[in-house]
Amino acid sequence: MNIKLFSKNNCMQCKMAKRFLADNNISFEEINIDNDPSAVDWLKEKGFQSVPIITSDATTVVGFRPDQLRQLAS
Repeated sequence: MNIKLFSKNNCMQCKMAKRFLADNNISFEEINIDNDPSAVDWLKEKGFQSVPIITSDATTVVGFRPDQLRQLAS
């Protein structure tokens, strides 16, 4: 499964989401919007206004939502 985590610097929810994914052995690619401004444009095109955004082939999770993130592990 191809999981991407869109995050930014100094974002507590982003840190919590990264920790949750790592602790549950869910591999992911992190895209930091502070380092990759083109990612901001992509997120805005999709209608997102905040991070973290976690996307996979099957689902998108907005914010730190352990209940939804658990589904990525299965």
